[in-house]
Amino acid sequence: MSNSNKQTGSISEKAGISPPEITNISAINQIKNKRRQQPSSQELINGVLEGNRTSLSRAITLIESTNPDHFEKAGEVIQGCLAHANKSIRIGITGVPGVGKSTFIEAFGKHLTQLGKKVAVLAVDPSSSLSHGSILGDKTRMEELVKDENAFIRPSASGETLGGVARKTRETIILCEAAGFDTIIIETVGVGQSETAVHGMVDFFLLLKISGAGDELQGIKRGIMEMADAIVINKADGDNIKKANQAKLEFNRALHLFPPKKSNWQPKVTTCSSLTKDGIPEVWSTISNYLELTKESGFFQDKRNEQNHFWMMETINEQLKQNFYNRPEIISLLEKNKKAVQNNEISSFAAAQNLLNMYMKKIRK
Repeated sequence: MSNSNKQTGSISEKAGISPPEITNISAINQIKNKRRQQPSSQELINGVLEGNRTSLSRAITLIESTNPDHFEKAGEVIQGCLAHANKSIRIGITGVPGVGKSTFIEAFGKHLTQLGKKVAVLAVDPSSSLSHGSILGDKTRMEELVKDENAFIRPSASGETLGGVARKTRETIILCEAAGFDTIIIETVGVGQSETAVHGMVDFFLLLKISGAGDELQGIKRGIMEMADAIVINKADGDNIKKANQAKLEFNRALHLFPPKKSNWQPKVTTCSSLTKDGIPEVWSTISNYLELTKESGFFQDKRNEQNHFWMMETINEQLKQNFYNRPEIISLLEKNKKAVQNNEISSFAAAQNLLNMYMKKIRK
């Protein structure tokens, strides 16, 4: 029987149009090889110092990596950039979800770039405690600023670190400063204890609030109020202007109840609208006045020195923790002790001591 008379199945493939030969195998292989090639520490350092955005992004990704093989290289990059850092103003911005942090940062950032500033925004997105995933959507919420050639936006997942502050935000600041950014803005998650960690790495701490959400003073925590160098009532536009001004008066009264700051700075309360841009220049004026006062008194440098010491101790604690949990013998023993504790066969304290004894025994060898 000829081929033409053969019966074909109902799902047999019919001859169609062959796809055109538009792929260049050589070009594809070149791209793959280039992606496989990891730049050396010195190449990354040179790229960062030249202000190359790709090198800066790759360097940040390197220091955020939890791969132990990357730690040494990341340390070399940080060390190579350190001499070119510490020349920026670091601003922390916090506020509860929904207060308009991203919209405010975009309006504020655009104002700064128009003044000739180079702005880096380090936005920390909350990670899911279940899937450990993060949306990293800050760039989509800052459509104008992300296109500004004098701005750099880097969203990072909070991971499991204190209060949702990205594990390597402190080192990322150094890289951005070395790349020529003179104003670093750090946006906190706005929940938990992230404010405390961010306060420990910035020069000026700004608290965003909104009016019209009930009693403006009801949810105030003494700690966050004491940390704030300025309170900005956002969304002061349209029918909300009157409520914003009323909230401003109430916050001003509250701030005068707190003891004086070591900086001798009296925190200011202002209103602004991220949509109309009203009040945005006044926010920068407040920050400029603070910087002038603290630099003249020496408080600015003293605070940075204290922060450097604090982050040295934090890094030691973090490295010890990672070293402990990444040891195979600890991983195995941890699971056994976990089950024993859950079954009430051993106390939590005794189980912890077993693990610590095993760790000390191994590191002495």
